[in-house]
Amino acid sequence: MPAMPFDRAALSQAVAAHGDVARIVVVQVKGSAPRPAGTSMLVWDGGALGTIGGGQLELQSMRDAAMMLAGGPRSKLTRAALGPAMNQCCGGAVTVVIEVFDAVTLDALSDTYPDIYLRAIDPAAPPLADSFRAKIDRASGSATPLAITLHGGWLAEPLWQPSRHVVIHGAGHVGSALARILAPLPQFRVTLADPRPGYLDNLPEGVTGVDGPWGVALHNADSDAAHFIMTPAHDDDLDLCHRLLQRDFGFGGLIGSDTKWARFRSRLAALGHAPEQIARITCPIGARQFGKHPQAIALGVATQLLQFDPARTNKQPSLTQKERCA
Repeated sequence: MPAMPFDRAALSQAVAAHGDVARIVVVQVKGSAPRPAGTSMLVWDGGALGTIGGGQLELQSMRDAAMMLAGGPRSKLTRAALGPAMNQCCGGAVTVVIEVFDAVTLDALSDTYPDIYLRAIDPAAPPLADSFRAKIDRASGSATPLAITLHGGWLAEPLWQPSRHVVIHGAGHVGSALARILAPLPQFRVTLADPRPGYLDNLPEGVTGVDGPWGVALHNADSDAAHFIMTPAHDDDLDLCHRLLQRDFGFGGLIGSDTKWARFRSRLAALGHAPEQIARITCPIGARQFGKHPQAIALGVATQLLQFDPARTNKQPSLTQKERCA
């Protein structure tokens, strides 16, 4: 799995919610390591989001982050061998950078490059080398993103580009389970919609709740959003499918059986939708071999979404057989 770029939006949300936030990022890897360079996580007083692979490396990094949040230095660079001394058997070596952010430091983030975050990690770092600046200049705006690079006390990271909007219509057992699975993944921005009182209580970190009538979240969604329809009533499911087929979307999924989908195809046809339009919606969703437990269904749906090509949108007449649920 490719390493994730610097996600300023997720960091801003964490700072707004928790105040000072420490970001831990693996900047260099030599040999075997739990996660690749660019992997990051956030830590704040009483909580954390993400992982750099677990084990003693993550535990020690979180301890360092906690000390920094308690009044220590605002940045720290650590090199560690993942061997017996750290009680890890990977055998490789990693370089980890920890930085503490607040609202002020977020506002002061360099905007020299629209797609690269460049800063001096070492307060004693010399001026940026001309060769490194030239490398960044070439990478900025190119089709090949810059890999996270540490050079002479300076760190450059690609900035995260807009993520795919995922709208889950229905916060029942499967919908809430799906939201919790997708919430930590930075490539998705998750909206969980449900008008029923209490169903949006205790939302996972990073999930936006919409408690208005069914259809509000659909109306406000991105044109390439992925929609998963799983309300408690078939009539509401049908109405959302009908509305979805009247707009652009990236992926459309409906929870249900083959029998339900056969009935829905007939009813959607009666509402004026052509067969090729109706085929833009995938039903059933998930992976049948995983079973019918709500978490198992949610896991299958998340897997299906991860396998869907984000470069495509459902403006095309239909999904390929591979993208559709068998």
